[in-house]
Amino acid sequence: MSKIKISQKALNQEEKITLDLLEMVDENSAITQRSLATELNVALGLANSYIKRCAKKGLIKVKQVPSNRYAYYLTPNGFAEKSRLTAEYLKQSFNFFRLARGQSDEALRECVNRGWNSVALIGKSDLTEITILSATELNLKLTGIIDPQASINNTRYMNLPVVKTLSDLDKVNALIITDMEKPQNTFDEIVQFFPCDQVLTLSLLGIKRQKVNTPNFLTTVAAKIR
Repeated sequence: MSKIKISQKALNQEEKITLDLLEMVDENSAITQRSLATELNVALGLANSYIKRCAKKGLIKVKQVPSNRYAYYLTPNGFAEKSRLTAEYLKQSFNFFRLARGQSDEALRECVNRGWNSVALIGKSDLTEITILSATELNLKLTGIIDPQASINNTRYMNLPVVKTLSDLDKVNALIITDMEKPQNTFDEIVQFFPCDQVLTLSLLGIKRQKVNTPNFLTTVAAKIR
């Protein structure tokens, strides 16, 4: 059974860690707490806390094995909870994809209508992938992806160049924010040196544009496609 990759947007942090933990225990009952912490990307103490919490809820059973080690097993309740969280993830992921696809289509069509044929994305996330797919179907060629967190400049992602700054790209007519970690900060920073009306934002990111008195042309898109 392959481990399902969970996105922060689909489940809250506690549910995300719980599902990941249950998946890993299901795959390998002999997994160590240190390995769990590494896979969950949390501190060892926090991993231990989640194990105890799951055991207290009756989701996993902990047994001591030789060499002072422990083995972890999913209980029937654990299997049921894993199934529930997985179903919730899939449901929310589908809803997110549908919403993101509709809004990214709207943003890209706005670019086409305004004659902007050189469009770049800011941020690398699931939303970036969805927007690239939308652009492909609309036959709109994207210039590249701006990702300040990129470890190496001028790499490629989904056949698009990934750069650290806007100045690393050729002439750009418009920008679409696809950063899902800190979209508001990204917007606030980019409009300091790029025309605000040429920075398109998707309603699902919750970006506030009042500071620059420019309306978000996508504020009604979410309602249209729900």
